[in-house]
Amino acid sequence: MTVLLVISFMGVMMVILGAITSYAFQQAKYGRALYAREQALSIAEAGLEYYRWFLAKNPNIMTAGIGLESPYTYTVSDPEGGTHGTATITAVANLACGAVQSIDLQSRGVSSASALFPRTLAVRYMKPSVAQYAFLYDTAVWFGSTNTGIGPYHSNNGLRMDGTNNSTVSSSLGANAFWCTSSYGCSPSQWTNGVFGNGSGSALWQFPASTIDFAGIASNFSTLRGYAQTSGLLLSATSVRLANVQQGSTFGSVGGTDQKGFHLVFNSNGTVSVYRVTATLSGSYSYNDIEGWHDDYTTISSETLHGTYTLTSGCALIYSDARTWITGTVNGKITVVAADTGSYVSDVILPGNIAYATSNGTTGLTAVAEGSVQLSLNSPDTMSIAGIFVAQTGHYGRDYYLTDYVPSAYTNYVVQSTLTVNGTIVSAQRGAICWSSGGTCVSGYQTRNNTYDRVLAFSPPPFTPSISTAYKYVLWREQ
Repeated sequence: MTVLLVISFMGVMMVILGAITSYAFQQAKYGRALYAREQALSIAEAGLEYYRWFLAKNPNIMTAGIGLESPYTYTVSDPEGGTHGTATITAVANLACGAVQSIDLQSRGVSSASALFPRTLAVRYMKPSVAQYAFLYDTAVWFGSTNTGIGPYHSNNGLRMDGTNNSTVSSSLGANAFWCTSSYGCSPSQWTNGVFGNGSGSALWQFPASTIDFAGIASNFSTLRGYAQTSGLLLSATSVRLANVQQGSTFGSVGGTDQKGFHLVFNSNGTVSVYRVTATLSGSYSYNDIEGWHDDYTTISSETLHGTYTLTSGCALIYSDARTWITGTVNGKITVVAADTGSYVSDVILPGNIAYATSNGTTGLTAVAEGSVQLSLNSPDTMSIAGIFVAQTGHYGRDYYLTDYVPSAYTNYVVQSTLTVNGTIVSAQRGAICWSSGGTCVSGYQTRNNTYDRVLAFSPPPFTPSISTAYKYVLWREQ
């Protein structure tokens, strides 16, 4: 009986001991797997950091993709001898008109401890673009109480926010550093914080914040014109050239004047119709803070279709030597630049709605004006525009109109209802969408809704201006 009991207990103990031993071995195996898996992630990151160093040491890669090595295997050495593992980096350059816009990198890390648990990281290497902001100003600006904003706002000067914001609102000025006058609603004039006002989102106000270098944002117009002439669509003052081939015959100059130019109508099938603007509405006067009271020529009264074109797939760039009106439905990622080669300063005029054919990130518009980006007198009562709009030296806005100063047929256009913007506004100088008196909008849009495009923030159209000269990883995800 005793022997049987002893044998039985020994059997039970052996079963228990076996289970414990098996569990211990399984835990040890699991721990080694976790170790190898975490080490593989660090190795993949090490591969990315090495490749970033490689790109920084070879600037020709970021110019024209020359010298890009892919795939590249980087070995992570162990300081105590041997290796921790290897990272295999795959690089793909995203080109436009032969120039690098960004580089997509994938780094697959494998630990020497175990090759069964690789980790792969994917990043995008580029200069951060202005599309990361909803509004970006180089001067002081005032957002009224009927303004609703989604996305970051920033000014290099003072910023008054009386509206609603659900993201950061920042200024490069600190506490009590902005001299607020009656032009910004302060009576008497007084020192205020860089960000101030009656808005409800003050918890997200930041001051001081880093200054955005507007000189660095500036586009190199001569370079962009060269790209458009060689591979894109060039609208000179007297002709139209697609991939350096003249389209149709020459015509009388539409450049060097506010009263003529080009009207681009984007079509949902990916084409663009180019009209020559031969005359604009006369007898209208308007005001802005740059020009004061002046003749207004933002409304087209006569235009002629020159042709409808399909941009080359590798160079979706349109360069105009004249004032340029933009409307329609954009399909694909396209950049429009309006800049005169002479002393005239070209503007971009927005007379109607601008929509996207798709909303999955494959469509986007960047419009860069040498001067200002303006909404025309005859812009619709309920207006919606999508895109990244850059007023390089001028302002973004709609002029101040009075019913007595516009033709009788346009008096109903002075005060409009709602403007919705999906994208980014960049303005060097102060502009306005609503001109108010006594808290009432007497000219412009009474309600403004602004939302920045989250997708275009990391994948903008080609040659979208950057907010930094330094390349960074703007996307980071594990695959």
